[in-house]
Amino acid sequence: QVQLVESGGGLVQPGGSLRLSCAASGFSFSRYIMSWYRQAPGKERELVALITHLSGTTNYADSVKGRFTISKDNAKNTVYLQMNSLKPEDTAVYYCRAEFAISGATYWGQGTQVTVSS
Repeated sequence: QVQLVESGGGLVQPGGSLRLSCAASGFSFSRYIMSWYRQAPGKERELVALITHLSGTTNYADSVKGRFTISKDNAKNTVYLQMNSLKPEDTAVYYCRAEFAISGATYWGQGTQVTVSS
């Protein structure tokens, strides 16, 4: 059974930091492209950061470049999103996504709320 379980969300003041984690199970983690998406109220879900399965190449939305860092630990089947210098506009539900590089099959986590407010 495929599972993606996010954790680490919460309330943080502007300028603060959070580290999100996504623990994966039920599939070959190292063969999947892992990414983080977010969805703010009234807005479409958007890609935040992505890390490829082989080379570990990363890609970021322009709005988070220089502030967020995606990484993964294949031994722990976990992908992380380190978020620094958080802004109120980063407030959203953050979702973990896994995409099988060969077939394109995708799985989603249940999401974790991040709120940036003073």
